[in-house]
Amino acid sequence: MLAWVKRRWYDTVFWITWPLFSWMWSYRMTGRPRMPKTGPVLVLANHQSFFDPVLVGIASTRYLGFLARRTLFKNPILAALIRSLDAVPIDNQGLGKDGLQTVLNALNAGRAVLVFPEGSRTEDGNMLPLQPGITLLIKKVRCPIVPVGIAGAFDAWPRRQKLPAPSPIWKDATPRTIAVAIGEPIDPATLVDLPREEMIARVQSAMETAFAEAKALRRQSRATSPESAACSPTE
Repeated sequence: MLAWVKRRWYDTVFWITWPLFSWMWSYRMTGRPRMPKTGPVLVLANHQSFFDPVLVGIASTRYLGFLARRTLFKNPILAALIRSLDAVPIDNQGLGKDGLQTVLNALNAGRAVLVFPEGSRTEDGNMLPLQPGITLLIKKVRCPIVPVGIAGAFDAWPRRQKLPAPSPIWKDATPRTIAVAIGEPIDPATLVDLPREEMIARVQSAMETAFAEAKALRRQSRATSPESAACSPTE
C-alpha cells in the first residue's frame, strides 16, 4: 500500500475509533505531548486485550507500527485489516530473534513502534513480568523509550471472553471504562549499563507508573468517586 494511502487510511480509522471508544467505553487519554514528535520511538505498553493496539494508536500523536502474533493472520479479512494498520507478523515467542530484528528495522527507518513486552494478554488485569528479550532490544535501540499504561480494557474484553462488553458514556460508569496514559520518555543511555534484572525493574516501574495514571484517569462510578465522574478527559 502506498505510504500516503496508508496514512489516510490510518487517519480514517483514527476518526472512527476515537468517537467509538469515547461513546462505548468512556475512553480517556493523557500524556500526548510526551510522545516525541519525530524520529524513532520505542513504545512499551501493558497488554490487556485485543483492543490495545487501537487504544494506544488513538492516544499517540505518531503513526505506530506494531507486532502481532502470526496466528492472527490466519483469517484473511483480519490479516488485511491489521496489515493495513502496519501490523507485522511474528512467531509466538514474541521478542525472539525475528521479532527483535523487525523492531530494529522499523526504528532504524525512523518509525515509532509499539511493543507489548509482557508477551501476552493479562489473565487478571494486572501487569505480567516483562519478557527477558526486552533487555536485548533496549541495549540495541538508540531512541526514546515511551512507557504507556492501559486500564479498563481487560474488564471490557477479558482474555477468555469472546466478545467485548461496553460501558457507554451515557450510563453510569462500570469497571469497563477505558483510559490510556502516555508516560515520560526514558533515555536508553540510562539503562544499557544496568544489570538485566535492574533494567527490567526500571522499565516495569515506568510502565506501572503509567498504568496507575491510566487507572486514576478512568471515568468512575458516581457512587464511588463523584469527583472523577465529573472530570473531563485531560486531552
